[in-house]
Amino acid sequence: MPRKTKTEELTTITDINVDDSASIADGENTDMEKVEETITAASPVPSPEETASAVSTVSNKSAPASILTLNSDTEIETPESREEIVWHELQNAYRTKKILTGNLGGIEKMDGGGTIAVIYYKEMRIVIPLSEMMINLIEDENHNYGELVQRQNKILGNMLGCEVDFIVKGLDSTSHSVVASRKDAMYKKRQIFYQSSSNNNSRIRVCEDRIVQARVIAVAEKVVRVEIFGVECSILARDLSWDWLGDATERFHVGEQILVRILSVKYNSLEDISVKADVKSVNGNTSKANLGKCKIQGKYAGTVTDIHKGTVFVRLHIGVNAVAHSCYDNRMPGKKDEVSFVVTRIDEERNVAVGLISRIIRQNL
Repeated sequence: MPRKTKTEELTTITDINVDDSASIADGENTDMEKVEETITAASPVPSPEETASAVSTVSNKSAPASILTLNSDTEIETPESREEIVWHELQNAYRTKKILTGNLGGIEKMDGGGTIAVIYYKEMRIVIPLSEMMINLIEDENHNYGELVQRQNKILGNMLGCEVDFIVKGLDSTSHSVVASRKDAMYKKRQIFYQSSSNNNSRIRVCEDRIVQARVIAVAEKVVRVEIFGVECSILARDLSWDWLGDATERFHVGEQILVRILSVKYNSLEDISVKADVKSVNGNTSKANLGKCKIQGKYAGTVTDIHKGTVFVRLHIGVNAVAHSCYDNRMPGKKDEVSFVVTRIDEERNVAVGLISRIIRQNL
């Protein structure tokens, strides 16, 4: 077959196009007209103003939702995004029964008369009923300490600001409300630190003569209450420091963590565990070394820490505990007064200086 020239190929293509156009114009059986009518009816030709509005809408939708930052590789979290992250963390903790730690930030009365403790975990509000705070008080028929609930509320008030362990017990996704239990968290910590496991032959972690870290949950003038891995323990002022403390609140504060030495542990059951601990044995005793600085008939400045049955207890500024049985000043000394103390005798057995108060330098009014 002879090969066509380029002119003949162009003529053939033109003829085909002309024939197709003629057949459509002559009304051949085709759906093109119906399709064109459908497209025209469904999609009318937009005006220039509508076209500009549509382009603007598309550009706004395609804009990134994140915050535009000065540095290209940094991200800024909004309060909403932080709340979602914390909420997701609480959901995981609820499924895994994980122990979380928050700060006791408030105490509220419910409409029904009950009391709830408000814990803040990363700015998220957690509610713990008073019955789940594990404030166990001993009922004593011989002494009238008042109504149990009032005593529990008073203790809870003294705990404001302390760290609290809790386990999430319930969640409400619509209101983002959380209910938790401190009791369950404390029992779980007791199992971990006060029970030995027979499977791996692990020893008890909290045992006698071991130094552990404890949380200060309440402070009074003569006592500090701490929480040691799920067990609460009260430490008297005489066991807090080798120095005589007039007021424990001046040195210890709710919410801080301190080192204590375990003196004894009594384990009867998971619900019945008692611990005795002290703070002063952790720190070195410098009273005996400082006692060598005292000279008989020497005068030293000091601060009155306590008065009991006419005996005045003084903490000298040189780091020595002193006892005074008399005062030569016309005024009576009081707690926290600054006085001038004269040493008459040194009691090396008790590591104290014995003497008298010559005068009151400054009264604490």
